[in-house]
Amino acid sequence: MKYRAVAMQRPGGPEVLALVELERQRPAAGQVLLRQLAAGVNYIDVQHRTGRYPIARYPAVIGMEAVGMVEEVGTGVTECKPGDRVAYSTPPAGAYAEWRVMPSHRLVPVPASLDDALAGGSFLRGLTAQYLVKRTFPVASGHAIVVHAAAGGVGQILCQWAKYLGATVIGTVGSEQKVALARECGCDLVLVNGRDDVPARVREATAGAGADVVYDSIGPATFEASLASLKSRGLLVTFGTASGPLPPLDLFRLNQMGSLFVTSAGLFDYTKERKELLERASDYFDALARGIVRVAVQHRYRLGEAAQAHAELQGRRTTGPIVLIP
Repeated sequence: MKYRAVAMQRPGGPEVLALVELERQRPAAGQVLLRQLAAGVNYIDVQHRTGRYPIARYPAVIGMEAVGMVEEVGTGVTECKPGDRVAYSTPPAGAYAEWRVMPSHRLVPVPASLDDALAGGSFLRGLTAQYLVKRTFPVASGHAIVVHAAAGGVGQILCQWAKYLGATVIGTVGSEQKVALARECGCDLVLVNGRDDVPARVREATAGAGADVVYDSIGPATFEASLASLKSRGLLVTFGTASGPLPPLDLFRLNQMGSLFVTSAGLFDYTKERKELLERASDYFDALARGIVRVAVQHRYRLGEAAQAHAELQGRRTTGPIVLIP
């Protein structure tokens, strides 16, 4: 049986994404067949599309997260059964599709209270925010934090969660139009990159000390400002490079700037073990259910409109989750 998917024959711009028909597979041992309900569109998908994160073989179907219904299970599967609604956010890429075979140990149950678009479009971002504020740097009352791209998908969740945990949240955004949204997400102070002197304003807001941690998903465009915004022995967490590859760093500069720490934190290293994956997913879903974080899905596209979704995301004309509905 054939099914539709969004595939690319080579790296390139949004125009390389095209609908194709593929042959549906049966699940092998340890796998399940999913009927996909909603697939998230994330910046990592853009990196795959452009070749920034190389793909081994073409044609390639991209997409790293989705919610689906289990239709068939292979031998030895104990984590789920037909009829279960599950989510995933994990390699290999291939979520932009109507059907998909996935390893069962990477799937997590979705609470009935969450609709497909919300769960499928925010799962990767929610897991990312969870490990950033709970594990990479355990945010607590009294901390001052900086969140770049505070109005973005991860940024909105991260700011709300950090505020709930008692932090002073300083957000940066790319334009004046996004200031109000960042404030709604819990930012005590919102700065506009390219307009405001971010390090100076951060130190002013922290009585000259600087931030305990800076979360930076932008990359080279904000990297220097991030370092300069930190307090002595503060931590810079990079978890994305939307503005391009990071430049080489002379480690001795960290000594000269106050014995700073830098880490590049990736979701898949924080969810390798199934126990950890389930704990992080449960914590995020609980935060949604309790209203600790509020997420609105404002951008929905049909599967065949993936190129348009990518153009909007890359042009920074979106806020919050973006979903493809097969």
